[in-house]
Parts: sequence; C-alpha cells; structure tokens
Amino acid sequence: MKAQERRKSIINLLLSEDRPVPGGELSEKCGVSRQIIVQDIAVLKGQGFDILSTHNGYIIQKSPLKERVFKVKHSTEQTEDELNTIVELGGTVVDVFVWHKVYGKVVAPLNIFSSLQIKQFIEGVRTGKSTELMNITGGYHYHTVRAEKEDILDRIAEVLSEKGYIAPEI
Repeated sequence: MKAQERRKSIINLLLSEDRPVPGGELSEKCGVSRQIIVQDIAVLKGQGFDILSTHNGYIIQKSPLKERVFKVKHSTEQTEDELNTIVELGGTVVDVFVWHKVYGKVVAPLNIFSSLQIKQFIEGVRTGKSTELMNITGGYHYHTVRAEKEDILDRIAEVLSEKGYIAPEI
C-alpha cells in the first residue's frame, strides 16, 4: 500500500469509528509499523485533519473532507461500474444504506476507495458470500460519498446521473 493510499485508509478508519483507534490496530490494518502510523498521523495533521492522540488511540475531531449522500438505483450487473465511477473520480464510498418499510434504515459500512477494494467487494457478492443490500428495496439504495472537495462530489453526481444511476426524486 502506497503512502497516499495508506493515509486515506487511516482517515476512513478513524472517521468510521466512534471510539479511539489504537495505533497498533491501524498498523495491523495497513500492514506497516506503528512508527509509520505515527509519521502518517503527523502528515495528516499537517494537511488539516484534526486528529487527537489519546492513551486509548487516535480520534478524528473534524475532517476537512466533504460528504454527500446519493440516492441511486441500478442493477446488480451495474454495481461494479457505479463503484468504479465514484472511486475513479476521487470519491470514497463510505457506506450503503436502504430504507426498509419494517426495519427502517439498514446501514453497512464499506469504506471503498480503491479498485482493489471494489474487486474484493464484487468477488464477495458474486461468489455468494452475500447479496447486495439494494436487493431488498428493488435496487434503490443510498451511498454516503466522501471527497476532498465539493467539486469532486459535483462531478460524481453529474457522471452518475449521466449513467442513469441517480434515482429519480419522488
């Protein structure tokens, strides 16, 4: 994992947790030493991420990243293209969620920001490990997408719309 990708992974891990994340856990998930994690945290702080170092681990207070929720609808065959579109344009697919008529909001964290992660996700679905959450709502689902700037999110919305993936507002 390259430094930039590793730092993106660290931010996504910290943002997805509501608890301090120990350096050892970050180093294990990223496949590097704790010293490299300490250096990465220093670089991320320099980039504007408000990361606190506590005795229990790292906590991100505030992120300069922007987030937007997209309501989408597509077939299972189009999932890989949808995810690749978001990632190739600079987004991270934070989660997927649906609104179930009985259960309410059902959320699954994804934190997908690379083509390798997309391949692993698609492989998990295609091998029958699980089915996509959108299948319980006729293809309708939502993604929280994170990016460095609003214009990246605007471009993602534009391209998803061009491809017919943005669900019509009812």
